[in-house]
Amino acid sequence: ISRGLEMIAEGVDIIDIGGESTRPGAERVSEEEEIARTIPVITELAKHGATISIDTMRASTAATAINAGATIINDVSGGLADNTMLQTAARLQVPYIAMHWRGQSKAMNSKAIYDDVVNEVIAELNERIDAALDAGIDKDKLIIDPGIGFAKDAEHNWAIIDSIEEFVALGYPVLVGASRKRF
Repeated sequence: ISRGLEMIAEGVDIIDIGGESTRPGAERVSEEEEIARTIPVITELAKHGATISIDTMRASTAATAINAGATIINDVSGGLADNTMLQTAARLQVPYIAMHWRGQSKAMNSKAIYDDVVNEVIAELNERIDAALDAGIDKDKLIIDPGIGFAKDAEHNWAIIDSIEEFVALGYPVLVGASRKRF
C-alpha cells in the first residue's frame, strides 16, 4: 500500500495489482490466497483515487477486485484459464485486457514454438478478440496484449516489438508489458 501511495504521488496513471506470479515456472496460488493478497491493497489505494487494474486469470478474483475499487481487468490468459472470465468481464462492463497466452507459467517455455511468431500471435489474439466480443465485451472496452515474454523467447519478443504496427492495425488499443522481461 505504501508503494502504491508513492506511485500515486509520483503521478502514475494505472497501478496493476496481482496476487500471483506469472513468471516462467511459477506455481499458482489458491483463489483465497490471491484474494487475500490483492483486495486489501486495492481497497486502500482506491480510497486515494488510484486507477487500478486487477491482474488475474480468475473471474471470481476479478469480480471481487472490481467490487473493491479496481476498474480494469488484466487477464494474462485472455480468458483461457477460466471459462467464466469473458462473461464476467462483459457483465462488469469494465476495460478488459486480453493477452496472448499459450498456457500456465509452469509450462509456458515449452510452448514457445512458432513458424511465424507475429502471424501466429495475431491469429491467436484474433480468436480471443472474437471470444471476448461473443461473450458481450464491448469493443470499446477491449485492449489486446501480444504477451511479451509469455511462451516466447528473445527472438520472438523482438519480432513482435518490431511488428507492433501489425497489432495496432487490429483496431484495438495495444498494451505492451515489456518491463522485467529476460530479453
